[in-house]
Amino acid sequence: MNDDPRSILANSRMGAFQIAAVGVCVLLNALDGFDVLSISFASPGIAAEWGVSRGALGIVLSMELIGMAIGSIFIGSVADAIGRRPVILGSLVCMVIGMFLASTASGIEILSAYRFFTGLGIGGMLASINAMAAEYSNARHKNLAVTIMAAGYPVGAIIGGAVSSALLAHYDWRSVFLFGAAATAVFFPLVWFLLPEAIEYLTHKRPAGALEKINKTLKRMGHPTVEALPEVSGEKEKHVGVAKLFSPALARTTVLLTVTYFMHILTFYFMLKWIPKIIVDMGFAASEAGGVLVWANVGGASGAFLLGILTQRFGVRGLTICSMAIGFFLVVLFGMGQADLKQLSIVASVAVFFVNAAIVGLYAIFAQSFPTDVRA
Repeated sequence: MNDDPRSILANSRMGAFQIAAVGVCVLLNALDGFDVLSISFASPGIAAEWGVSRGALGIVLSMELIGMAIGSIFIGSVADAIGRRPVILGSLVCMVIGMFLASTASGIEILSAYRFFTGLGIGGMLASINAMAAEYSNARHKNLAVTIMAAGYPVGAIIGGAVSSALLAHYDWRSVFLFGAAATAVFFPLVWFLLPEAIEYLTHKRPAGALEKINKTLKRMGHPTVEALPEVSGEKEKHVGVAKLFSPALARTTVLLTVTYFMHILTFYFMLKWIPKIIVDMGFAASEAGGVLVWANVGGASGAFLLGILTQRFGVRGLTICSMAIGFFLVVLFGMGQADLKQLSIVASVAVFFVNAAIVGLYAIFAQSFPTDVRA
C-alpha cells in the first residue's frame, strides 16, 4: 500500500476532478491575460480623451508589469508560506478592486497607481497557478498541464479583445475595466469550490489539519486515502524561503532562468502592449488595431498548445530554445513595418506564436527545476 499521497498523484491516471483543477488554472490564466491587456485595448481611447503623450502612456502601460514583477516575487513567497489557494483568492480580490478603480480614474497618475495595484494581484496569481497546475498533474502529463495552463493567457486576450471591441463600439474605455472587474469577481466562487490546496504543498508544509485536507481531496479525486503523512526529507529547511533559491545547489539555475525569463517576457509584453497604439498611429481605426492584437494572441495560443503537445515526445529545453531563436527574427521583421493590415496581422500572429511558445516552455522548465517549497 502506498502511503505517500504525492506518489499516488504522480503514478495514477488523472481523473475528472484533477482535470477540472488544472482547467480552473487555465481559466485563471486566461483571466490574467485579459486583465493585463485591458489597458492595451483601452489605451487609444485614453490617449484621445486625455491628450496624453506616448511617454506618459508608456508609464501607464508599464505600471501593472512592475506590480506583476513585485507581486510574483513577494506574494509568490507568501504562497510558499501559507498556501497557493489563499493567495489565489486574495489575488482575485486585489484584481477586482484594481480593475474597478481603474474605471474611475481621472488622470494618468491615479490610473498608473491603480494599474500597479492590479499588477500585484496578477503577479501573485501567475506565480501560484503555475505551481498549482504542476502539483495537480500526474508525472506523465505535468509538462502538458503547465503548457496548456500557460496557453490560457493568450486565449483570455483573444476573448477579451473580442469583448473589448464590442464594448468600445458602444461605450468608452472605462467599460473595458468594468467588464474586467465583473469577470474577475465571477472566478472567486469557482476557485473557492473547485480548487482545494495542492496535496504536494500540504504534504511538504504540513499545516494544521493537513492529513484531513489531503484525504478529503484524494476522495474527491477517486484515489485511496492515506493513514499518516509520509516522512519528508529536509524538514529542518522548512522556512528557508527565497534564500534557498540562491543556495549552492540552485543559484546558477535561479540566475540563468530568471534573466532568460525576464528578457524574454520583456519582448512579449512590449509587443502586446504597444501593438494597438502602433497600429492606430499608422492610420488605422482602434477596432482594427484591436483585431491585430487578437490575431497576435491567436498565434500565441496556437504556439502554446503546439509546444505542449510536442513536449510529450521531445525535450522541452530544445523546443524552447528553437522557439526563442525563431521568435527573435520574427519580432525584428514586425518592427520593420508592413504594407497593410493583413500583413501586420500575419507577422504579429506568427511572431507571438513562437514568442509565447518559448514562454510556456520556460514555465515547464521552472516546474522541473525547483522543489515544491520554492516553486511559487
